Amino acid sequence: MKNTAPLTPRAFTLVETLVAITILTLAVAGPLFTASRAIVAAQGARYQLIASHLAQEGIEYVRVMRDDAYLYHYGLNPLTASTEGWNDFTNGNSLINWSINQCSKNSINKACTLDPSELMCTANNNCSLKSCKADPPGNTCQPLYLTPLNTYTQRDSGNVLTPFTRTIQAGDISPTEEIATSTVSWSFHGTDYSVSITDHLTSWQ
Repeated sequence: MKNTAPLTPRAFTLVETLVAITILTLAVAGPLFTASRAIVAAQGARYQLIASHLAQEGIEYVRVMRDDAYLYHYGLNPLTASTEGWNDFTNGNSLINWSINQCSKNSINKACTLDPSELMCTANNNCSLKSCKADPPGNTCQPLYLTPLNTYTQRDSGNVLTPFTRTIQAGDISPTEEIATSTVSWSFHGTDYSVSITDHLTSWQ
């Protein structure tokens, strides 16, 4: 006589369960790891782009300093504007000056921070360029802050601290040529990065 009792489903063994969990974990972990690395890469690229723009802004500001010095002296005497404006830009030898001398890299560790929202002057009080030491030990170059209007400043009051620090250095190439370097540095996931842009400036002749 045939046995007509219903078949009982066979239970998974412990080994089969562990294998299934392992496969499921690998299937989920792979895409999650890829997504995580993509997010980190995107954030790193974002920082790189921001730093490049901040470094370029530093160079453009130095060029404006040179141009303003020339235009000021052109209004006084067009014949001597080139010489007087250049001397003003490199040495700050007049009552109205736009000197980049305080950022000279010929001095040990000497550089400047930049805050375009401040006045253009050479004193270290509420000025766009402020002298600082660019390298440790005794690093006094302050990081940038982000305002509610999404502009970068050296002012910390009411603003958000960013990972970026910008320094500007200048050096003499010849009596009529100056080299300016704008560097933005930051740290991301425990690794230090920096972007530098260099420009050669000459007198208006």
